[in-house]
Amino acid sequence: MSGRAPDFSLSLRVYYEDTDAAGIVYHANFLKFMERARTEWLRSLGFEQDAIAREHGIGFVVRSAELEFVRPARFNDELLATVRVERCGRASVDLTQNVLHADGTLLCGGKVRVGSVALKRMAAQAMPEPIYLGIRNA
Repeated sequence: MSGRAPDFSLSLRVYYEDTDAAGIVYHANFLKFMERARTEWLRSLGFEQDAIAREHGIGFVVRSAELEFVRPARFNDELLATVRVERCGRASVDLTQNVLHADGTLLCGGKVRVGSVALKRMAAQAMPEPIYLGIRNA
């Protein structure tokens, strides 16, 4: 055992609106699935993004995303979107995010860097200590 916390995972279902004319999930929707997983991951750590914005004036924005599309997802498939912290700095977090079929097959793998920004200036801003520690220790 590595001592590392297990990946956070969010169960999702593919809806008709997620698919394209060929009946498979449109590629950009994998980013939406990853976004939902990040939001629920933060919530599981006790952090609501609207409260963070209101109380601290910061928000989290995607700075970069690198995705590899491995296999398609189709209408009505059950999926898991995962989040794993790879590195947590004071103003950015590097994550590995995957979208898997419920049977464990990797569909889309990604590396996502999220930055903490001061919402009024839209410039990098260090996370408040409790948020930084909560994410770093996740």
